Amino acid sequence: MTPGPLLTSKVHEQLLRALRAGAVEVTCSLDLDRTATTVAVEESGWTWQGQRYPYLEKCKERTIYYWNDGEFSPVSRYSSSLIKLVPTEWGPPTFEIDGIKMLVSEKVSPYQDAESKVALIEPRGKVVLDTCGGLGYFAVWCLAAGAARIVSFEKNPDVIWLRTLNPWSPQTGGALSLTPGDVAEKIIEIPDASVDAVLHDPPRFGIAGELYSQTFYDHLARVLKRGGRMFHYTGAPNKLTTGRDVPNEVASRLKRSGFRTKLQGDGVLAIKTGSR
Repeated sequence: MTPGPLLTSKVHEQLLRALRAGAVEVTCSLDLDRTATTVAVEESGWTWQGQRYPYLEKCKERTIYYWNDGEFSPVSRYSSSLIKLVPTEWGPPTFEIDGIKMLVSEKVSPYQDAESKVALIEPRGKVVLDTCGGLGYFAVWCLAAGAARIVSFEKNPDVIWLRTLNPWSPQTGGALSLTPGDVAEKIIEIPDASVDAVLHDPPRFGIAGELYSQTFYDHLARVLKRGGRMFHYTGAPNKLTTGRDVPNEVASRLKRSGFRTKLQGDGVLAIKTGSR
């Protein structure tokens, strides 16, 4: 449950247009297009659910604002890096770390993109390891598809905080557990052959190379049951500019860990065939 209204430049402009047109109320969304609601507008501010809110002097694009201690603040935090929730034209937001977009959103909704990737591992009735939970979109679709349990990890506490404000992120509890911590370290605690499927959506190689390592892939093979499916997001980095073919590098390492692999969209689909 979102604790208060979420504003974007698109919604703020809707409020101002209604005011300029002489309207007394306007229908808009205050939860990033998840639902629609009615807002009363006046020169002195706008009212929603019995509370009065001010117009912003400056409402920036690519920024989401939340109601925080009597004023609107950007949904962003800076600890070791700048973490920011970013609106999309689709409704469900993406997020950035130091200006680097973590989820696709240019040509497809990050929410629907997650749905198509989750379908590749056929989660119904399965225990799913979600290595890098992010905003939880993989978990949403695992739950919707009837996964028995989703074991999710997220290293960054500020990303976990974003989830508390994002109305498109799932609630933890029930079939979904979210453990704060680095899966590269936590995976040693997961028993052998205890998960049926894996979703691995790490940050890019230059940020989290350990999550592309042979050692980590060996652990993924260890915890995954024989015949288990994994989708590993790699992105599609330009080989001409990076000098690397990350998808094929990943596929080669996964094969050494006992997987049969296939390049699939912007990642690698792998099935565990070995006994390790």
